[in-house]
Amino acid sequence: MLVLVAPGQGAQTPGFLTPWLDLPGAADRVAAWSDAIGLDLVHYGTQADADAIRDTAVAQPLLVAAGILSAAALGDIARIAPSAVAGHSVGEFTAAAFAGVLDDTTALGLVRKRGLAMADAAAITETGMSALLGGDPETSVAHLEKLGLTPANINGAGQIVAAGTLAQLTALSEDKPEGVRKVVPLKVAGAFHTHHMAPAVETLAKAAAELTPADPTVRYVSNKDGRAVTAGTEVLDRLVGQVANPVRWDLCMETFKELGATALIEVCPGGTLTGLAKRALPGVKTLALKTPDDLDAARELISEHAGAGA
Repeated sequence: MLVLVAPGQGAQTPGFLTPWLDLPGAADRVAAWSDAIGLDLVHYGTQADADAIRDTAVAQPLLVAAGILSAAALGDIARIAPSAVAGHSVGEFTAAAFAGVLDDTTALGLVRKRGLAMADAAAITETGMSALLGGDPETSVAHLEKLGLTPANINGAGQIVAAGTLAQLTALSEDKPEGVRKVVPLKVAGAFHTHHMAPAVETLAKAAAELTPADPTVRYVSNKDGRAVTAGTEVLDRLVGQVANPVRWDLCMETFKELGATALIEVCPGGTLTGLAKRALPGVKTLALKTPDDLDAARELISEHAGAGA
């Protein structure tokens, strides 16, 4: 049983889109998306530096475009035949496109508005996010709350991401929870999935109200609670609300386990979610699409695991 997943913000690196644009039709497709959303995805995916693509308004549509493009290189969703799709944070928009809830251009247009709204919200107060490596989750969450921080991403495999003001994050680096080996600042420009993003929720809700989502054609697993959502309207509502709510990737992985997942493919720029799966889902084969050189191995994994199980 195959799961197809999409990474979230922070997975981007300078030039990561370059090799994908050499695939037939890829450059034209990305150029058309760029025109549709008013952002030069080709430039940002090939030439821009790390600071430029750290910008929330740029990173989010760039990641969704890369995820859709890399999955398309494997074939349409019916050919890939995953039993479930999911995305981490902004990757949920990529997953919504995979599931047919939104078409590719609509998903990119909405996520462009999301990125702009979240960037505006982040500009109100200096905020950020840091990953906690190691430690007991319950102990860490209690410690974060004592410091006024939010456990914005509970990722499973012993990883929690804290979000809050830069002053609060500095205090965390100086006063780590018991058992935490390291606190690592993330390449994001705000305290996403916290109350700091409330203004962005309102903006995104207005944009989403103009759309007509379709029901998922593939099981869509939500960050809110790890539950499979069957109605397109609910998927869209959750995409809006999730901006200011914690990501429960741990619960998503629990659902993958309950469904009987045997393989997991992470679309470009893959690596983060496969790393979590290797620790939390022992026995599940994982593959990250980083460059087109990974496509043959992904196709082999698809042939072995797609269409099986729940």
